[in-house]
Amino acid sequence: MSADPHHAHAGDGPHEIEMPHASMRDYLIGFILSVILTAIPFWLVMERPLSDGATAAVIMVFAAVQIVVHMVFFLHMSPKAEGGWSITSLTFTIIIVVIMLAGSLWVMHHLNTNMMPSPHDMSQLP
Repeated sequence: MSADPHHAHAGDGPHEIEMPHASMRDYLIGFILSVILTAIPFWLVMERPLSDGATAAVIMVFAAVQIVVHMVFFLHMSPKAEGGWSITSLTFTIIIVVIMLAGSLWVMHHLNTNMMPSPHDMSQLP
C-alpha cells in the first residue's frame, strides 16, 4: 500500500478511494460558467432593467446555479464519487439547513405577530 492514503491501487479491495479526475476542459467550462453566472447578476444590479423584487429573485436563482456549477466542476461531486456518500451527506446537510431556516423564520414571524403592540395599544401608553 502506498504512503498516500488517497491513492488507491487496483488490488486494494472494496474500500478503494475513488479520486475524481478532471481535465483542463472541465475546469475551463466551470470557470467560464462561473464568470457568466457572476457577470449577469452584476449587470442586473448596475443597469436595473427589472424591478427590485425580480432582480433579487433572479440573483438568487443565479446563485443557486453557481453553487451547483462549483460543486460539479470544481468539487467533482457526482453520485458516483465516494460511492454516493458525498451526495448523501450534502442532501442531509441541505435538509437540516432548510429545516433550521424555516423554523427560525416561522418562530420570528410568530413572535413579531404576537408580541408587537398594535397601534391601538400604543396610543394607550402613558
